[in-house]
Amino acid sequence: MVLVVGGAGYIGSHILWLLREASAAHIVFDNLENGHRGALHGSPNFQGDLRNPADLDRCFAEHPEIDSVINFAAYIAVGESEREPAKYWKNNTAGMLNLLEAMQKAKVGRLVFSSTAAIYGEPLYVPLDEKHPKKPTSCYGDTKLAVETMLANFDRSVGIKSVCLRYFNAAGAHPSGEIGEDHNPEEHLVPLAVAAALGRRPSLKVFGTDWDTIDGTCVRDYVHVLDLASAHLLALKHLRGRGESRQYNLGNGVGFSVRQVLDTVGHVLGTPVPTEVAPRRAGDPAKLIASSEAIREAWGWTPNRPELEEIVRDAYNWHRLHPAGYGDRPCSNIG
Repeated sequence: MVLVVGGAGYIGSHILWLLREASAAHIVFDNLENGHRGALHGSPNFQGDLRNPADLDRCFAEHPEIDSVINFAAYIAVGESEREPAKYWKNNTAGMLNLLEAMQKAKVGRLVFSSTAAIYGEPLYVPLDEKHPKKPTSCYGDTKLAVETMLANFDRSVGIKSVCLRYFNAAGAHPSGEIGEDHNPEEHLVPLAVAAALGRRPSLKVFGTDWDTIDGTCVRDYVHVLDLASAHLLALKHLRGRGESRQYNLGNGVGFSVRQVLDTVGHVLGTPVPTEVAPRRAGDPAKLIASSEAIREAWGWTPNRPELEEIVRDAYNWHRLHPAGYGDRPCSNIG
């Protein structure tokens, strides 16, 4: 059985969908602080919090069949992490330590970790490969890099094997429109652009139009959320086959500018995205593009939905069918 920590969130819910399709035994561990019950679609949920070791111990005790863990549970807002570092270190890093200790006690030795391109910091070259220097420029990136160091320690000392998947820009939604992206507040470009085009939010701010890029706006690597999800299943297969710990980038390997994303959203929706130009944001790199050659060569992973229009179309389909998202307010942990 797979324990999916943070499975009621955006990427986690897409993993659950694939696990249900494969009839794979699983259970969700989520405090529903930022996740949604509506994203579970029947997957069993144990309501608990990583910051409470007793919750983890109880979950593993009640489900001794758990043999692997996927962890998505983290705060992800870069700006907030700079304003409230303690919140991020307690949840993202101390929470992971609690999870690893609980896994060690339960003799569960396999973990797939949701990492991030933020561990690299300002790019020295693009596309970024796994050998790029790791110098985060945010507290969020620091907490994720600290977890990767922690996982290497636990591998060496107690034998817990892990795969760290470093995401670039997750986007899109399940083509069925049944699950998708529902953050509050929302900070990701594609859903913000869709909402602006639909008149559900004010005009979208474009932070700088004088970057050294194809059209002066920042360039990012957008990867479909289902392509990310498929990589996690490959990681589980690798670990269950007694594979060694690994760290891989996950991206399309192709960059799209902010302007290209906005134009694509306008094309798909048939209405332009209202925008206003704003000053550059400190810490924003001009280009952030992934090299995913390592995971392609090792496991044959490749994005099946690489086209920006398909990513936007799936995102729009979700927002069209669910104008209020999942329709439930995030629930605080009741531990």
